[in-house]
Amino acid sequence: MRRSWKSLLWLLALRQRRFLRESEAAFILLAALAGLSAGLATNLQQWLAHGIQHLFYGVAMNRLSALASIHHPWRLLALPIGGLLLACLMRALRHRKRAPIDVVEANALHGGRIPFSDNLVIAAQTILSNGAGASVGLEATYAQMGGGIASVLGQWLKLRRNDLRTLVGAGAGAAVGAAFGAPLTGAFYAFEIVIGNYTPAAVAPVMAAALSAAFVTRALGVSPYLIATTADRALALPDYLAYAALGLICAAIGIAIMRLVTFAEQRVQRWTAILSWRPVIGGALLIPLAWLSPQSLSAGHGALHLDLLLRPALSVLLVILLIKIAASVISLSFGFRGGLFFASLFLGSLIGQIFAGVINDSPLALSLNVYDAALVGMAALSVSIVGGPMTLAMLMLETTHDFALMGVVLTAALLSSSVTREAFGYSFSTWRLHLRGSTIRSPRDIGWALTLTAGQIMRKDWVAVPDSMSVAAFRAHVPLGSTSKAIMVDAHGAYRGIISTASAYSPDLDGAAPIAPLATLSNITLAPDTDIQSLLSLFDRLSADEIVVADAARNVLGIVTEKHARRRYFEEFEASQREVFGEGRRVRGR
Repeated sequence: MRRSWKSLLWLLALRQRRFLRESEAAFILLAALAGLSAGLATNLQQWLAHGIQHLFYGVAMNRLSALASIHHPWRLLALPIGGLLLACLMRALRHRKRAPIDVVEANALHGGRIPFSDNLVIAAQTILSNGAGASVGLEATYAQMGGGIASVLGQWLKLRRNDLRTLVGAGAGAAVGAAFGAPLTGAFYAFEIVIGNYTPAAVAPVMAAALSAAFVTRALGVSPYLIATTADRALALPDYLAYAALGLICAAIGIAIMRLVTFAEQRVQRWTAILSWRPVIGGALLIPLAWLSPQSLSAGHGALHLDLLLRPALSVLLVILLIKIAASVISLSFGFRGGLFFASLFLGSLIGQIFAGVINDSPLALSLNVYDAALVGMAALSVSIVGGPMTLAMLMLETTHDFALMGVVLTAALLSSSVTREAFGYSFSTWRLHLRGSTIRSPRDIGWALTLTAGQIMRKDWVAVPDSMSVAAFRAHVPLGSTSKAIMVDAHGAYRGIISTASAYSPDLDGAAPIAPLATLSNITLAPDTDIQSLLSLFDRLSADEIVVADAARNVLGIVTEKHARRRYFEEFEASQREVFGEGRRVRGR
């Protein structure tokens, strides 16, 4: 019986799995394929969101926030209508028992595994939110779909854990690079924000994906995102000090915005009566802000260029800044989906322009270029909120082609990043995951630590003694040197503590005395699913040598010693590091 062409293709693909898993060259080609897919997905999502904006507002593509005013106020009904559609979508998905997994969470906790349905949910919510005009950006869904497509490819090919994480990061970074026409930005986005480290093994596949995605954008005729700057300048020490101060200001404002979003979101969550219809109410609240300034709509691409071109007065810039912050807070806290990547760039440009205006009007003998200050502010605020100082530095470089400005951009970005990490400890994405109960602070892989549990590493060869036993009986039952401890249980077999063999053989003890008073840690047990990091923290806090693992009824399942737990932790950590640096990959032909 002749096989169909589909069967032959399937058989060929199965035969290539091993080659793709073992060959670094093949892995680079796979990353390039993921980058091409990410570039197509990014441009498709951009087209859909801008198409919805055109439908609702009748504006040209990517120019919503650049409107001077809303000539037809009834068009602002798109905000609550979009909220209504989003609420209906959320109700249709209410059967889902968990929140969608985003790319940062996937790489930190799940080894890069993302169910493809999660990508579609996040994309639909974000495109609808941005298309309706909510003050959120599309970069989050770009990265989600790029990383999600790469995850599907990697899972189908059964890639190793670290290879899958690298491929997901490459796909996510490629998508962001495609959005800005900036491959270096996409590569550093992958390293800093999705993968969590720079390693030689990841450089080639990540760059291949980023270049492939940028190629797709240019092949489709999409113009790269460019910002005009002042090419002729001489930056001295006072300029560096001034821009360092701007970096500190941006860090403070970035932390304030993240906390403000959380504060508003928690207050809105308490209104249980309207919980399902939050986007509708949020859309209605956005109408007066959009009427005051259309720059509060969408992410702010057009508004950023408009303000740099028109150079509004400081009072106008300050009003726009406050309105945009309010719009972003309302959009996110009332259930619109999206990120703050480009919104933070726009807000940072406003802060930079205001900062330059204040400095230039002050009695200080210092004059700052408004365009330069806007670019520095963009990088510094985005680093505080999004993370990734090199990502934002590369974005400024690739969108301005201005090498001379990179010194002050990096100065402000690194200061902003350091202050935010020290004072707050999270980026916006990891902060929101933290509020959902996650322990991650970065995309660094900690999933292996969560799967290494007390139930996996416990020993089952313990000695049990009843709590009614005397010291003499204990000595007869547990000879000195046979074991270092015994587990005391009651008549029903429930855990009652750990008895050190050495303490039971103390010459000061009367043999007729009960053994029970010698028991320690009687109220301390580990659940079988306790992860290794929590386990080691408990050892440090109690200064204990061993802890019992018990079930809900306090029946003893095993015992974990500190020495064994630390050895297993370091073994797993070393194995994960070998994979990170590419030592776990077998090279074909060796």
